[in-house]
Amino acid sequence: MQVGIAEYKITAGPNRLITLGLGSCVGVSMYDPVLKLGGLLHIMLPDSTQFKDVSKPAKFADLGIPLLISDLKRRGGNVLRFQSKLVGGAQMFSGMDKKIILNIGERNYKAARQILNDLRIRILAEELGGNRGRTMIFDTANGDVFIRTLGGVNRVI
Repeated sequence: MQVGIAEYKITAGPNRLITLGLGSCVGVSMYDPVLKLGGLLHIMLPDSTQFKDVSKPAKFADLGIPLLISDLKRRGGNVLRFQSKLVGGAQMFSGMDKKIILNIGERNYKAARQILNDLRIRILAEELGGNRGRTMIFDTANGDVFIRTLGGVNRVI
């Protein structure tokens, strides 16, 4: 199942969730290994409080991550077992003045890390930063995350 920008989806194994175009955006997988239940969230921005229109809460780390967790719990997931993996947060406009582009990739992954830490969700692996876009494929059969890097290496975390 494909997860679009500012969306999340939940499924049980043995299914895969995929999100494309993780540049400065961050993909957050959340997994309950006992139920083989997982979700994938594609966040664009770290903080919703600076925006009037928050009609798509999955767009923001501060709203999307708690929403994903809540939905997984509603489907029987146990927050004490949840495991997360983070992918993305690239600096896609290298060479530009950092003040102009506001380091959105770094801000996204730092916000996601902080929220997960505050909620006591274990982060098992991450591939963050750099300057290349990524595709993230989350396998709910086993919790593996496959990463395809544009013009680069494929790997599993």
